Amino acid sequence: MRKAELAVEKKDGALARAALERSMASKDLAENFQQQVADQRSEVESLKSALQKLEGKLAEAQAKSEVLIARHRRARASKKASDAKLAVRAGAGSRVFDRMKDKVLHAEAVGQAWAEVSGEDLEDRFEALEKEKEIDRLLAELKSRKLLNA
Repeated sequence: MRKAELAVEKKDGALARAALERSMASKDLAENFQQQVADQRSEVESLKSALQKLEGKLAEAQAKSEVLIARHRRARASKKASDAKLAVRAGAGSRVFDRMKDKVLHAEAVGQAWAEVSGEDLEDRFEALEKEKEIDRLLAELKSRKLLNA
């Protein structure tokens, strides 16, 4: 605008006209840029809002995922429990108890055998002591008879 005024003072109408056209074009360009800035701000706000919605949906999806995982784990545990109940009803439990009973009986038998072996050893030792005592007694009798007869 200043340049147009200067051109008017110098009585150069064409230059003043060109300066005014240039000034108007600059104003239009500035208005267009301001509109673009406003549009960009609006778009940024819209994108921020969309991002917040997406983050909310992501959090919701993660929560649902965790719930589904927990439900799946519970279902697997329930199935294992049901399988165990069925196995007990089908006699698998009695087979386990039969094996345990056999192991206990075997251990008892082994223990009793060891006790008998150990006991026989003691019995044999006691019998040997009694025999030795009897032999000593008989030998003493023989010696006393010989001493008496001599």
